[in-house]
Amino acid sequence: MAPPLLIDRAGPVLRLRLNRPQLHNAFDPVLIAVLTAELHAAGGDPDVRVVVLEGEGASFSAGADLQWMRGMAAASEEENREDALALARLMRTLDELPRPTIARVHGPAFGGGVGLMACCDIALGTPQARFGLTESRLGTAAGGDLALRDRRNRPAPGATLVRQRRDLRRRRRAALRPAAPRWSPPMHWMRPSPRRSRCCAAPRRRPRPRPRRWSGRLPAAPVLPPAWTAPTPS
Repeated sequence: MAPPLLIDRAGPVLRLRLNRPQLHNAFDPVLIAVLTAELHAAGGDPDVRVVVLEGEGASFSAGADLQWMRGMAAASEEENREDALALARLMRTLDELPRPTIARVHGPAFGGGVGLMACCDIALGTPQARFGLTESRLGTAAGGDLALRDRRNRPAPGATLVRQRRDLRRRRRAALRPAAPRWSPPMHWMRPSPRRSRCCAAPRRRPRPRPRRWSGRLPAAPVLPPAWTAPTPS
């Protein structure tokens, strides 16, 4: 029987591939337990630098297995609670993993597959990728949107580590980049030209007119026009 999870280690890159292609990589208790254990081990391994989560076959993940969910309908309340807590521990472990996590979505991702993608730091999708919260068709509450809404308010440790390393690379490139020469205007710009002198020169001040001095003589009587005669008093 094929293992439910394929593990591929290439140097510091750890690839975890969901290996249930006949069921579109749907969850079951065995896959949840194995994936949670591998994520715990990757979080404690200092040689692991990045974790890539992907799916085998044509789909990324279709969420929970319908056969498993039908079987849990006849289980007791305590067993249903344990299964729900196991899935919640998987999502929490992936969300709080102290390593950068990448979801490689190459096909449909429905239900819990959207939750896995939302708990990763980076999600890469192809044009064939499709997303949907299809739990409502079965009369159950959707969980992927809750994980996505929670990650909007709380940054993940892996995302913070990615930003810190990206800022460090930018500082290193800025330190190694040669300093740009200081720009100075050409010398011919500094030479005064006659045209610029005439345009930019300050306007000349006009001399103030000197005040006339009074000679002490009164002005002569006004000369009346010849057609006008003063009226004689009666």
